[in-house]
Amino acid sequence: MSTDPVLIDIPERLDGERTLLMAPRAGLGAEMAVVVTQSLAHLRPWMPWAQDAPSAESAELVVRRMQADFIARTDLCWQIYARRADGSPGRLLGGTGLHRIDWTLRKFEIGYWVRPDAAGQGHVSEAVRLLSVLAFGLLEARRVEIRCDARNLKSCAVAERCGFELEGVLRCDTLGVDGQPRDTAVYAQVARPAG
Repeated sequence: MSTDPVLIDIPERLDGERTLLMAPRAGLGAEMAVVVTQSLAHLRPWMPWAQDAPSAESAELVVRRMQADFIARTDLCWQIYARRADGSPGRLLGGTGLHRIDWTLRKFEIGYWVRPDAAGQGHVSEAVRLLSVLAFGLLEARRVEIRCDARNLKSCAVAERCGFELEGVLRCDTLGVDGQPRDTAVYAQVARPAG
């Protein structure tokens, strides 16, 4: 594998049985603004970026920055879609990605969110599994983490359902969206050394 991550051919599309992940592309901002706005009450307690409704223009700016980061391999985001029977993308459900990347160690953190009416349908778990396969396969990850507010039981349940092990809870690790200290649950999978 290349030592420069920019030269790694990372797929812009990942196909699951019911879920499709697609890398950000210009022109998606207006649709993303609608989905985020419809999801604010659901996301606001956990996501600092989901406090106010975005405009189509501000969401387009975010999408284009995500696209640039994907190309530069500094942050790898995908949108989550319901997969139609013919394999084409259906409804936009949310977002996911490999974040806080350490290419030297080969460490990644999976993040995710979905609109409220898509929660509990298995799309997030399928997205996490697709990203885990990519990370431990093509990207030769040594460690993949999921970090979430310890009070976010639905997010913790996704990590556990996908085989991530709770390594610990970091007390007063960061400030929540309300400005109060919060505990962070750290889940991880690690690659087992050969031999």
